Amino acid sequence: MGGSQSREGLELSDSEYSDEDEEEKEEEQDSEDYADAEDRTPQVSAKTLDDVDSRLQALKLKYPKNSAPSPSPRKPNVDLRNAVKLYLHIGGNTPKAKWVVSEKLSFYKFVKMLKIDSEDVYDGDELGRGEGFWVLKVGKKIKGRVSTEMQMKYFGDQRRVDFVDGGVWALKFFTDEEYRSFVTKFQDCLFENVYGLRPTEENKVKIYGKDFLGWAKPEESDDSMWEDADDGVWKNPEKRPVEYPESESQDLLKEFEEAATGGGIQSLALGALDNSFLVSDSGVQVVKNFSHGIHGKGVYVKFDDRNVGSSAGNSETPKKALLMRGETNMMLMSPLKEGKLQSPGLFQLDIETGKIVTNWKFEKDGADITMKDITSDAKGSQLDPSETTFLGLDDNRLCQWDMRDRKGMVQKIANSSSPVLNWTQGHQFSRGTNFQCFATAGDGSIVVGSLDGKIRLYSRTSMRQAKTAFPGLGSPITSVDVTYDGKWVLGTTDTYLILICTLFTDKDGKTKTGFSGRMGNKIPAPRLLKLTPVDGHLAGADNKFHAGHFSWVTESGKQEKHLVATVGKFSVIWNFQQVKNSAHHCYQNQQGLKSCYCYKIVLKDESIIESRFMHDKYALDNSPEAPLVVATPMKVTSFSMSGKR
Repeated sequence: MGGSQSREGLELSDSEYSDEDEEEKEEEQDSEDYADAEDRTPQVSAKTLDDVDSRLQALKLKYPKNSAPSPSPRKPNVDLRNAVKLYLHIGGNTPKAKWVVSEKLSFYKFVKMLKIDSEDVYDGDELGRGEGFWVLKVGKKIKGRVSTEMQMKYFGDQRRVDFVDGGVWALKFFTDEEYRSFVTKFQDCLFENVYGLRPTEENKVKIYGKDFLGWAKPEESDDSMWEDADDGVWKNPEKRPVEYPESESQDLLKEFEEAATGGGIQSLALGALDNSFLVSDSGVQVVKNFSHGIHGKGVYVKFDDRNVGSSAGNSETPKKALLMRGETNMMLMSPLKEGKLQSPGLFQLDIETGKIVTNWKFEKDGADITMKDITSDAKGSQLDPSETTFLGLDDNRLCQWDMRDRKGMVQKIANSSSPVLNWTQGHQFSRGTNFQCFATAGDGSIVVGSLDGKIRLYSRTSMRQAKTAFPGLGSPITSVDVTYDGKWVLGTTDTYLILICTLFTDKDGKTKTGFSGRMGNKIPAPRLLKLTPVDGHLAGADNKFHAGHFSWVTESGKQEKHLVATVGKFSVIWNFQQVKNSAHHCYQNQQGLKSCYCYKIVLKDESIIESRFMHDKYALDNSPEAPLVVATPMKVTSFSMSGKR
């Protein structure tokens, strides 16, 4: 099913329909009408003309000897220093989609404004530090704040940029120098809008740090680690990346579709064993795992006020589900208040009996505390039947919880209305971390994403201080994932995904990950995964990327093959090896961080809650990947991926 079929990436053609073409047709029609009118004019005799002339002379009209010439038509007010040709994309993603010329000759400028709906504009030096923001103006049709929401895409070989501002637009530049000047200015304005600092070398060092200047100057970054990090499957003997032919792609085939039981689906908990689980408004639905997806209704556990909800002080049904103890138990976390992520505790569901067995409380040093997220100790630890611990995260807390007491004894939950979880290790930071999300690798290493865009790497044994802290690019990290081997980290923001290689070579020449030590000053620049401006516009202005994930492996030596994320009604899938390939055509003629726009889209008829690949044990021999499961509020659909054509 669906990759993008728009003409967004094609060459712009001046021969296509445009507003000006229509005006020229109207002028031609006016000329034809005028000619026809001349043909229809009645003939006038010479005698009649003589009579009219004599009467005019009798009036003795006076005319100036040198009549002033009629004024020439006013030339358009275009700043030729910033001249561009402006195009508009119409037709969405239909077969009739095309680019039309909006203005044959327009101009752009970057100005500072205090309000986007104001007419007052300022030069860069007229406002003080932190005042106002940069705006891109193109003629009288475009006035947009410089931000990642514009989804600017660069075509260096065409001297062209595409972007979103109420519609999808393209600017065509007349020289390479003008194109490069625009790109540099846009990136400088974006830096200032994001960080409130002028884009000087000093300020870039202040934001990124000396070790991460490759993030600010990607053209100077060492990308060799991206190739060395892979297992060699896609490299030839000369260690030069092999480009994937466009014909070598996979089709997604719809296999199963199940309607949700008992209300809208809130979250998806995939199991690696026999079952997976749909958490809805009113309960948990158990479904069977098959090699072509999940389906078949099993046990249904219904929530009521006695076990989940108002009696526990929570206002909503569970939004987070975590499988534990060989996938026989599930932890359910409900927000304390509507619109807030924090929860004061957890409900433990015994899947085998179908009952909520207890309501756990979060507590530290005798005081009640909250958590905003929970996750397994390590990828695959949900398969351990003896597992009693898991990790917790709040704005300024990172810790491990244990269902046993401080002496390691199992608590008698049957005799306790609300037993307290045991804080076994972790750290409560004073302030400023603004943690948002986290995930674990196969060895228990921890990656944490923050509101300021920073991504921190912690070892399993030390949660007090990050081994590595990657700088933010200005957008909050809303979700993170990490490969089983810890070599790659995926962060999700509203408008793009960021893929980071964690490998580095230490002073002894050994290759390590950033979870185990400081990465030094040769840190490769990240890569961004984005929607094209056309698809970004079709997804809707209010729809943001969420829940980016790698495909799922829990065994050393196996490599994840795909990445998937959700935006609105789109489930978007990238080929992992293709994204890592430095010779991939998406990266040619780009300025700034390398951005990949090659993906497949699964389109649903309602907003998607979550998209996840099943465990790789469910991948068939003739399939490159396990089935993809896509959950919407009212149904869950499974897609299998065919082999290469």
